Parts: sequence; structure tokens; C-alpha cells
Amino acid sequence: MKVIYLRSFLSDLKKIKDQKIKNKIKILILEIKGANLLEDVENIKKLKGYSMAYRSRIGDYRVGMYKEFESVELARFVKRNDIYKVFPKKGAK
Repeated sequence: MKVIYLRSFLSDLKKIKDQKIKNKIKILILEIKGANLLEDVENIKKLKGYSMAYRSRIGDYRVGMYKEFESVELARFVKRNDIYKVFPKKGAK
């Protein structure tokens, strides 16, 4: 699958100092790129009430992403307490 990085995701990623977490993100991205279906990737779950919103768990952090046809947009990467305050955006399907 094609991976698209939104500006908000890159901004969140710059704030992370822990190298172990960054390595886990790299592994997740490689798994997404190599997968035919997003549901095949481990730890990715669809959000209820949204047709295109998904999340993945990496330690105490969550990756918020949108699936569109053959691509995945990585939207946010924040602590688990804050993810649902900023993702998905209001009005997202």
C-alpha cells in the first residue's frame, strides 16, 4: 500500500525522543507498505462510527490513520490519552 504522511503526523513525530518508539513506527510503516489489506497488519483496528479511520497501538502512543482506496494517510501520533481529542477530525467519514 502507498503511505502518505500528513503534516500533523510529521509534527507529532518530531516531538518523540525515544528511539525505541521511533523504531516501532518504522516497522509499522514497512508492514503497511508491504500489506495488501490494512486489516492484515497487526495491531490496526478500525474506529467505530468512521468508515475510513483506523488506529494502531505503539506502547503508550496511538497512530491515527485514514484509508483511501490503495493508500493510507498517517494523520496523528500522540499519547493514548489524547488521540481521540485530535483524531479523527470532526466531519471525517
